[in-house]
Amino acid sequence: MSYRLEIGLAALLTGSLAFVLWAATRQQRTPDFDFRSSTFLNGPYGSKGLHDVLLRLGRRSERRRTSLEHLATERAHRPAILVVNAPTIPLDDDEVSEVVRFIRAGGAVVAAGSGGGVTGCAGWRTQPFVGSEDSMAVIAAGSLRLPQVTRVLTPLEVEEQATTPSLESLRKGEAEDETLGICKTLAPFAVDTVIAALNKRPVILLLRYRGGGTLTLVGDRRWLTNRMWRDTDVPVVAVPLLTPRRERPGRVVWDEYHQGFSETTGPTLVGSTWKWMRGSPAGWAILQLCAVALLWLAMTAVRFGPARAVIERRRRSPLEHLEALGAGLESADDGDTAVRRLALGLRRRLSHAHPTRDENVLPWLAGLELATRGTKGRAAVRRLQHLLTARDPGAESARVLAAAQAVEDVWEELRPRHPQTRNAS
Repeated sequence: MSYRLEIGLAALLTGSLAFVLWAATRQQRTPDFDFRSSTFLNGPYGSKGLHDVLLRLGRRSERRRTSLEHLATERAHRPAILVVNAPTIPLDDDEVSEVVRFIRAGGAVVAAGSGGGVTGCAGWRTQPFVGSEDSMAVIAAGSLRLPQVTRVLTPLEVEEQATTPSLESLRKGEAEDETLGICKTLAPFAVDTVIAALNKRPVILLLRYRGGGTLTLVGDRRWLTNRMWRDTDVPVVAVPLLTPRRERPGRVVWDEYHQGFSETTGPTLVGSTWKWMRGSPAGWAILQLCAVALLWLAMTAVRFGPARAVIERRRRSPLEHLEALGAGLESADDGDTAVRRLALGLRRRLSHAHPTRDENVLPWLAGLELATRGTKGRAAVRRLQHLLTARDPGAESARVLAAAQAVEDVWEELRPRHPQTRNAS
């Protein structure tokens, strides 16, 4: 039975599914009105290009879709750099505390925009331009082509921030952190301006803390988006900020939990594939082909009507094999070998003992004669014994034929029979 059609159909379905997966991951585009700075989005305001660039540069870049509540105590998946890229969902107090402990333990954090509350915890805020000009150029080193900024970083007002105590007066216990306010412990010993606007206001700040921790603040969230990385020289400035230090290697982790892409609500491969198939003409065509293929399989899997008649092929009986063997040996003019092989074949079929290489069947035939009850069977055994010892060169053909007939008589007399055959006889 040929299975070429089934194999071809299976290959067609496999190819269709592979095309669907490729199209769902390569051709799906983020709507332009989605302003989330997520590495899952490839629109102009998304950040998928940043994640891909780091991977192509050999950086270990990953997406985090869980909460930041245990960031400082993690060991197996502890990031080298945590990127909080202008999240749409603000961090709660426990998560901000974990980020602060992470920085105090030597970790590096990059916060764009408000950073979900991290920028304010560090004592800074983003301020838009007010007046006729809603953007301002930046001071670029060399011939870098950097875009204008719409927001800059300014320190919080004195009345907006609590008095920052000296680090020497703080103990490192969690209870003291909660009492004094853990954000008060973020007192940098160095503040470096990476990029500044023409009015000298910082656009990107690098805050260094004792213990090796760093916090990079990016005032304009647009600098970490796909459009800016594609059309300007922002990657020349931003890639070093997203590169782990040699003394603290590891992964660059993007916070996607506060972008709305948690493990339970984020995009999955199955969901993206199904969405693409329902929303594109090629997807609808593939769905229709799959439906037709399933219907065809359902129709061919059930047989309607009676079974088809086939040619019955019956195997040769043991006696037919013996006669064919005798005819072959007879044609070779070797009567002694033909008669002996016929007797050996009879012994092999009647004997239940282990096979033996002893070709002297006369003792076995003597015992077989005593075990045979029927007169016809004993006569056939004696005739076979006589044919084994007889020597008549002129009658070899008749001798072989007589030996085959004697073997057939003995076999019919002594061959094992099924219970139904015995009852019927």
